[in-house]
Amino acid sequence: MPRLIRLDTGDAIGEIDETQLKFLIDQLEEEHDDDKDYFIDRDTLELLSDNGADPDLLAMLEKGLAGDDDMTVAWE
Repeated sequence: MPRLIRLDTGDAIGEIDETQLKFLIDQLEEEHDDDKDYFIDRDTLELLSDNGADPDLLAMLEKGLAGDDDMTVAWE
């Protein structure tokens, strides 16, 4: 099962299922084909919500922000 990592701290944000991962890949910009990291801020969370993100995924990302304005996450 894929898991999300916050790159600046190395903290695990949580595990996501394949459907949630596909949603993130489809919604967020990748710089190249092998790109596995994504910039997340409050506007990104709003965009994901507006586009039908799973509530559990949104809650996980919100918790991962931990009060910060933004973060970069990767999946492995």
